[in-house]
Amino acid sequence: MNAGGPGMAKELQDAPEAVRRQEASSQAVQDLVARCRRHPPQVVVTCARGSSAHAATFGKHLIERYLGIPVAAAAPNIATVYRQPQNLKGQLVLTISQSGQSDDLTEYSRMARSAGAITVALVNDVASPLAAICDVTLPLAAGPELSVAATKSFIAALTMLIRMTAAWNQDAAMSAALERLPDRLVQASRLDWGASLGALSKANSLVTIGRGPTLAIAREAALKLKETCNLHAEPFSSAEFQHGPISLVSPLYPMIMFMPTDAAAAGMREFAAALRSKGAALFCTANDEATADRLPVLAPDQADADAVCLIQAFYALVIRLAALRGTDVDEPRHLQKVTRTR
Repeated sequence: MNAGGPGMAKELQDAPEAVRRQEASSQAVQDLVARCRRHPPQVVVTCARGSSAHAATFGKHLIERYLGIPVAAAAPNIATVYRQPQNLKGQLVLTISQSGQSDDLTEYSRMARSAGAITVALVNDVASPLAAICDVTLPLAAGPELSVAATKSFIAALTMLIRMTAAWNQDAAMSAALERLPDRLVQASRLDWGASLGALSKANSLVTIGRGPTLAIAREAALKLKETCNLHAEPFSSAEFQHGPISLVSPLYPMIMFMPTDAAAAGMREFAAALRSKGAALFCTANDEATADRLPVLAPDQADADAVCLIQAFYALVIRLAALRGTDVDEPRHLQKVTRTR
């Protein structure tokens, strides 16, 4: 078993440098933003699968939160199976992919471009079919990613979305946070979340919870638990969890809560206290609470960049968890690096 081998473990270390390399794409980001300012879209549509779909969730938060533009997720089979053109003239379509090889993402982007949308590929492989079909390519710059489970390319997608939002919104604080982020990612990968290993290594199922910028993190964490540890996990927003799933709460059902550092934090802290009162087996990211279930985090900087640091710390945890559960993080069963769907 290669539960902490050269693939995922090495790529965890490479993520900070990938974020730095993205600075070379600043002109492409500025050109896209200038085009969107000249012809402002009324709607942004995202198109993605797997971890990239969680990056799209992060993009939805950024674009709606800072730019006030509604964001919708595409159903790619509208293009590949049903062949139904969409009314996308003048709108912005963001397609996110590590490989750029999935046929459904490429075909949806082709359909959107034919319909008059501004099509953008956030892609690691700039020579891919997806990059070729889109109007604009924003390179993720993650470099070769050999581990089947995407890690540094996911982080690179998040940071590219922050770059685009910061440029569009002329947000100097967000841009400055990106400059500090590589060093913070190094620190985040060294955080010790070992307090959760005992419960997680014995679990059959668990819940991950986030809100605002951390909802995407909760979704990505749940996927990685499935992929690398053969552990079923289901993600929720803290609000959605209270609409029925809260009946799952018990001391035998672990929960990981990814605490945001923005305005959503107050409500999340109240919810965490309510879960503890119900006997939840809760593990919560925090740096200001002396609780036994605390997963340590870095001091707050900028809320969206802070969320990126959370997934970096989680990736370090999942490598240790896989070792305890006897699974191979670099070669998950039944999976391939490039998944081609229609």
